[in-house]
Amino acid sequence: MVIRRIEEEDSRIGSFINDEFSQYSEQNGVVLNYSEFCFAAEDEEGKILGVITGRAYYNEVHIGDLIIDRKHRRSGLGSKLIAAVEEAYAGAGYEKITVTSFGFQAPEFYKKLGYQIEFVREDKNPKLSKYFLSKPLV
Repeated sequence: MVIRRIEEEDSRIGSFINDEFSQYSEQNGVVLNYSEFCFAAEDEEGKILGVITGRAYYNEVHIGDLIIDRKHRRSGLGSKLIAAVEEAYAGAGYEKITVTSFGFQAPEFYKKLGYQIEFVREDKNPKLSKYFLSKPLV
């Protein structure tokens, strides 16, 4: 056996993860219900202004990244991207949407959109305290 760091894309990794997660879920009587998502906001020339990515699995949708071009922050674009995810997964068998955010990022933004803090892992630097938030998905 050899353990190595994988730095290049390898399709075997995705297949292995999907197969093993699916089998383990079934073995434990849980439906995996897995999908990945990516929504992008583009201007009329096709320039990317913002992106939201994540995964849906078991009973939740998890936002992994929400990134908005610095010139378009505070324009409502982030809210629109979150709404796109919420709309896409509403009624699809998921109970909640979850997200994590460091203190310097956007916990207040998520709270304004109805996300509730479940837990805060405090750090000696408050900017690096990590917020775990969720919102019921209807």
